[in-house]
Amino acid sequence: MIHRLHFRAMGTEMLVCVDNGSDKSPLELADVPVWFEEWEQVLSRFRIDSELTRLNRAGNQLVPVSETLWLIFQSALSAEKYTGGLVTPTVAAAVIESGYDRDFSLLAGQNLSPFESVPPVVHSLNSVTWDESTHSICLPDGVQLDFGGLAKGWAAEQVVQRLKHLGSVLMNCGGDIFMSGPLLDGNPWEIGIHRPFDRSSGYIGMMYFTQCCGVATSSTDRRRWMQGDSLRHHIIDPHTGLSAESDVVSATIVAPTAVEAETAAKSVLIRGSVEGLEWLESKSNLAGLIILENGNILYSKRINEYL
Repeated sequence: MIHRLHFRAMGTEMLVCVDNGSDKSPLELADVPVWFEEWEQVLSRFRIDSELTRLNRAGNQLVPVSETLWLIFQSALSAEKYTGGLVTPTVAAAVIESGYDRDFSLLAGQNLSPFESVPPVVHSLNSVTWDESTHSICLPDGVQLDFGGLAKGWAAEQVVQRLKHLGSVLMNCGGDIFMSGPLLDGNPWEIGIHRPFDRSSGYIGMMYFTQCCGVATSSTDRRRWMQGDSLRHHIIDPHTGLSAESDVVSATIVAPTAVEAETAAKSVLIRGSVEGLEWLESKSNLAGLIILENGNILYSKRINEYL
């Protein structure tokens, strides 16, 4: 039997599912929201007392960080290199300048003041100094970090690793998903792909998974707002410091891990449909589908095994 727990964390809806072959829900499910509270206290840029906030405000000095923050930072280094710099946590200042300076539940529906100056320059992680031996990080003046979806993908993997002794586990962190393998009876987990801009109308299709893997969707149809006369969303193109201008509305990617899936989905969206699909096809361990502004859907060659 599949037992589910819904809760809210990291500014989004969470769902953890455990198929343990029993009518009795595992007691460990109650621990999951507690874990997320601990992770948010480290990784949230919206909490004034979080570890990440303290690092962002430290100002050009080497700061020892916790194991959790260090692991996420290392994942961010890999993500930036993997995507040629398109996915980087150093977009934090640009995200804040665009108006996304609070939990999105407090931002939705508002029309914010336009830029008073040019968008901030997005520096790469090459501008950051770190010390492997002491797990310390130094951010230069003007550089802040926002781990965003990367943290959600990492958290999904952590939950599955901690609960997989109970049976088959799936963790969905607001669209960043990781699963341990098939259901106990061998059947696949089923994941629906939402229709952008009209999520109440059902799914445009289903995907089926029988192996341990990650799935992530990056989209511009939910976290969007007006800033003056300009429509903004939360996915920043580091080349411009502005919300990415792309013909891709949504990219859903399957990868070996949730962090890789999240990273790749964002990379595809920023690149746009032509370059994004070419980049996706060049990665032998990725599969995906891309929904365009005009409603067309592009499929990578390897996605068929999940449809």
